[in-house]
Amino acid sequence: MKALLETVIRGLGNGSVYALLALGFVIIYKATRVISFAQPALMLAGAVAVSYLAEVTGFYAAVLLAGLLIAGVALAVERVAIRPMVGRPVFVVAIITLGVDIVVRVVVNAFIGRDVRQVGDPWGFDQVALGPLVVQQRWLAMLAVTAVLVALLFAFFRYTRYGLAMRAAAFDQETALAQGVSVGMVFALSWGLAGFLAAVAGTFVGTGQGIEQGTWVIALKALPAIIVGGLDSLGGAVAGGLVVGVVESLFQSYQGEYAPWLGQNFAVVTPYVVMLVVLLVRPYGLFGTREVERV
Repeated sequence: MKALLETVIRGLGNGSVYALLALGFVIIYKATRVISFAQPALMLAGAVAVSYLAEVTGFYAAVLLAGLLIAGVALAVERVAIRPMVGRPVFVVAIITLGVDIVVRVVVNAFIGRDVRQVGDPWGFDQVALGPLVVQQRWLAMLAVTAVLVALLFAFFRYTRYGLAMRAAAFDQETALAQGVSVGMVFALSWGLAGFLAAVAGTFVGTGQGIEQGTWVIALKALPAIIVGGLDSLGGAVAGGLVVGVVESLFQSYQGEYAPWLGQNFAVVTPYVVMLVVLLVRPYGLFGTREVERV
């Protein structure tokens, strides 16, 4: 039981990173109806920015500054590459975000080089005792920061003027425009928020193990998370990320003992297996909006 609980905590830690990335995907999708494939590059850029800024300002200030920096980069991407495509087919805009991802990663890789860069986090692989459990400090830090950010994000959408404007535009853009809501501002703000969350997620991806040019692949696990939770649900993005993280962690720990016939490293594909299972049962996700079309 002790090992099981430690495995679950590890999964929740990793899942909180997937949740932050999934929130970025969902925020942009709800505002623009486009899935942004630029999130992996923004995550990697945020981690690299922290690795450089931490050498000057210290880790905690570096995370905040890097988050603001990547939010600015995301705003620039939205204004230059995405805004002119308003009215074009969704597929076209999605392909453009894929091109943005490639361009940003090429630039960021020049700053990474061939070596693994450390983000300068204070935890590393240090462990802490929680009663009978022994877990890595970074898992607890991931959970705590994600909980705070999610709470702030939900408060922002519920109580602030800009948050209410984003909710209105997500519900019906034409009606929101008629009521004086700037849909262009909503698009920009959604990209900025997604960029900030991606930078924080990238920082946690690099804790202990550092970052390298291939680190961006981890962000792809957020795609099953948003499908599991529901493509248009912020709460579903959080739940989906945590579910994917826990299932992946359980398979990492126990699959070799209880299901060796699945082969080595089956845990790598478990997020996509979970996604397929959920799609078979609830095609719109656990918390997504069920759409009924009459023809």
